[in-house]
Amino acid sequence: MERSNATRSFALEIARYALAVVLVAAALAVTFLLQSFVSTAGYLFFYIAVVASSWFGGNGPGAFAVILSVLAVEYCFMPPIHSFAVRRESLPLFVEFAVSAAVVGWFSSWRKEAEIALRKARDELQMRVEERTAELRHTNEQLVAEMAERRRAEEAYREAQAELARVTRMSALGTLAASISHEVNQPLAAVVTNADACAVWLSSEPPNLEEVRAAVDCIAREGTRASDVVRRIRSMFTKTTPERVMVQVNDVIREVVALVQTEVAKHEVTLRTELADDLPAAMGDRVQLQQVMANLVLNGIEAMSTVTDRPRELVIRSEVRDGEELLVAVQDSGVGIDSKNQKRIFDAFFTTKSQGMGMGLSISHSIVEAHCGRLWASANEGHGATLQFTLPAARENAS
Repeated sequence: MERSNATRSFALEIARYALAVVLVAAALAVTFLLQSFVSTAGYLFFYIAVVASSWFGGNGPGAFAVILSVLAVEYCFMPPIHSFAVRRESLPLFVEFAVSAAVVGWFSSWRKEAEIALRKARDELQMRVEERTAELRHTNEQLVAEMAERRRAEEAYREAQAELARVTRMSALGTLAASISHEVNQPLAAVVTNADACAVWLSSEPPNLEEVRAAVDCIAREGTRASDVVRRIRSMFTKTTPERVMVQVNDVIREVVALVQTEVAKHEVTLRTELADDLPAAMGDRVQLQQVMANLVLNGIEAMSTVTDRPRELVIRSEVRDGEELLVAVQDSGVGIDSKNQKRIFDAFFTTKSQGMGMGLSISHSIVEAHCGRLWASANEGHGATLQFTLPAARENAS
């Protein structure tokens, strides 16, 4: 293969030199034919031969064509004719032709090499541009695929988080079952009592219609109250779509406090609320905020379940800070938080309870952050810990 390439290159080089010979011979023949019509202008064809040889053959054939042209002009057209001797009076013309032929040949060869180099650079640049374009197209396709995969992962994460939040709410249902029963039984007992009284007043002679009317109104109020309790509890433990509305945080606290009364009594906890008056509303999902409050309150109650040497007190406070955010704090007098666990209590699946899932505080943290707030824990100066979170106050013109 290498010998074949070398032979081909040698043959091509011989052909280039042969082309130079042919072109100079053609220039000589044309000059002889036209010498009766032109004078020194006949050297033009030798210039053409030199340019063509340099252009198509390169430096070597171009220089060879210059040498042949100079010899042909000196031998055939400069006195003495048919002699390579140069007379003194013809020497300037001879030198002029030789130098100009060499310059023309060099310029033609340089121009050809420059054009080849430029074409090669252009081709290389185009090839690099095409390669880079292909790389960018491939990178863009990968980026689009990664973005699509990330969107799918985010959607799956949100769905998993929502499902996990629902499971956590369901796990708290057993703890709140007694409180739910108490909340529902109170209005139902009032309905039954007023219905019995209504029957007595209707059977009297004459019927006491005023008392009957008052009893019916009371039955309607208590029935509405029972319906509200059931609806509120059902919304907490069903898979509902988050809905951002104007929420009065104090009302959310009172609702949760009513739900945990049985747990409070069971663990002999003194629950006290210190709720700020005229607390601004917050924009958020009522069910999710109920879940956060229930998690914090139940955690505080459980933290005091082993305390025997001091009162078990749970304080819920609400206040407004700088008119821009609401602060809710749940303070207990329990065992407190170990300093090494203080930063981990909001991590998923981390728990210090033997039967805990480790998801309540993690989900509460996610819910508060989704409401543009912050949830954190701190140790009290005496005993216990305080879990508190902030929510941005809703603007007056918020829809």
